[in-house]
Amino acid sequence: MVVDFHGEDGRRASFDVGRLPMPGWHPLLAEALAQRIGPDGEIRTLNGAEHSWQSTHRWAHFLASAEPSPVVPAQLTREHVDAFHSRTDFSSRTTHRDMGEMKVQFGDERLRGRLPADAWDAFNRRLRRPRRTAVGGYSHGELDRLTAAARADTARIVQRIRSGEQLIRRLQVAPEQLDPQQRELARSLAAMADHGEVPLLEPGLNRSHRRVELASHLFMTWRDMAPLMVLMALVTERNVETLKELPARHRVLEDRAVELVLVKRRHGVKRWFETVTWEIGPKGRELHTPGGLYLLLLELTARSRRYCGSASAVCIWRNGHRAGVHGRDEHFAPFELSLSYGNAMAVSTWAVTRSKPVLADPPRAKNTAGKDTPPTQAAAAPAPLKVTFNKIKTSAEARRTKQLGGHLPSSAKSNTAQTLFTNYLSPDESTREWAEEVITEALADAEQASWDAHAAAAQRKGGGPKVITDAASPEQLEEAGIPPQTARDLARGDLDTAWTACEDYDHNPETGTTCGDSFLTCFHCGNCLVTRTHLPRLLALMDALGGLRQRMSENAWWERYGPAWVAVRRDILAKFSRAEVDAARQQPLPDALLDLVEAPWERP
Repeated sequence: MVVDFHGEDGRRASFDVGRLPMPGWHPLLAEALAQRIGPDGEIRTLNGAEHSWQSTHRWAHFLASAEPSPVVPAQLTREHVDAFHSRTDFSSRTTHRDMGEMKVQFGDERLRGRLPADAWDAFNRRLRRPRRTAVGGYSHGELDRLTAAARADTARIVQRIRSGEQLIRRLQVAPEQLDPQQRELARSLAAMADHGEVPLLEPGLNRSHRRVELASHLFMTWRDMAPLMVLMALVTERNVETLKELPARHRVLEDRAVELVLVKRRHGVKRWFETVTWEIGPKGRELHTPGGLYLLLLELTARSRRYCGSASAVCIWRNGHRAGVHGRDEHFAPFELSLSYGNAMAVSTWAVTRSKPVLADPPRAKNTAGKDTPPTQAAAAPAPLKVTFNKIKTSAEARRTKQLGGHLPSSAKSNTAQTLFTNYLSPDESTREWAEEVITEALADAEQASWDAHAAAAQRKGGGPKVITDAASPEQLEEAGIPPQTARDLARGDLDTAWTACEDYDHNPETGTTCGDSFLTCFHCGNCLVTRTHLPRLLALMDALGGLRQRMSENAWWERYGPAWVAVRRDILAKFSRAEVDAARQQPLPDALLDLVEAPWERP
């Protein structure tokens, strides 16, 4: 009844189902848990395995307290499942997670068959997936301020530790050049460097604080983690779980890049590891490139890593009185113990308590129409920026996508294009605004290109269509400059084509021969005649083209129909009054006759 777990990251654990209550359930629970966290199970992290075990633990204890208690799985009823879901001794989030976990554990067809049908149906009826709250990113200004703050504080950490190392070297080379206070500090640091032990100091005010200050001359401490990890997340564009498990093992490629293997969780079973190559960049720019920052991290943590013997890149010194450790054991790799250890980093606290707090953008005031307006002096003062690694990741993904012009396949770095869009881009307000601007500009460019194509074609074909807005009878058409016979034929409809009329079908203005062009090119031709009677057909065509646009790619639609569409919209309909167009639209529109240009011989 013991289920062993061997994680992909080397972490292991054993869970003894036999110690739970309800012995009649032990075989089923042990088998279900083994399928969930075993070699072929979906759970591949120790944290996930512990969550699965906790749900199993709570399920067994709940059944033991139920009245009547189902001694064996066959006695489980719908009421038991409903009561498990309705528990009040845990939060709604915990009860929902437990329900989901037990449903997955019992989900195998063979295991599910050992439960009564109505009990299994209760799992399905009760369990509903909660709606996830979208996490947006930071604005450009917020991201710039956060980056500048993290970079400045990381630079101070580097300067502090390098100054401590330099002080030790000066003590060894030229101790006479040090003043007494520097010499005393240098001797303490040299002893710490040799043995890895920070002295306990004499009792007194702020003893613990003074000890941390002394250790920080050579070692990274917990308070250094927030700015450094924020900067790592911003520069590498990786999530914080991956950064917590950065390895110290790496390979430098021609002093230009560093190669290392990352752990990327949630990529699926046996797909956890990814080899990446990070640019080092020029000397002095380490805080701006992922490879340079990674090597800088190794430099800052080198002494602690040597003393604790870890293979992790993130190794620090802690004041060990709370953990009950001292000496070299105060050096440790925090995330080897648990990834959740980093919850104490408190990045928002760091951002607000630094000498120059990181502030959010001023809130936008609402105008009378309910829309956002730029911040004014009357608006509330900017609040401290709430910093989370989820928002940092979202902002980094959005920034890279914008830099690559919005092309999702190229922008997807550590996720699929679908995950990039669903989880990072669509919830981000600034990205949506940018995308709307890009789309608007692209459509404007496409429309202008189609208009230029129409103008060029009209110049070749006799100047474009003749639009007669205030004439309908032959006499009125003659007064508008139409030859008498053509005016009579036009008024009777004898010259009508698909959507307009043709003044001289036998003489194409461009070729001088009988016209054989598509009806879509009529809108660029000098022989094209348009009167008020053609409005219903033109409106039907525009509606049909709008429907085609929903089913075709933008590029294909603009290439095939764009010049005709913009010619009708800007060179024909624009010459009629809005009242005339609205009156024509009130009438039943005829068939669009698109089959005349979509027959097999007309298809692109």
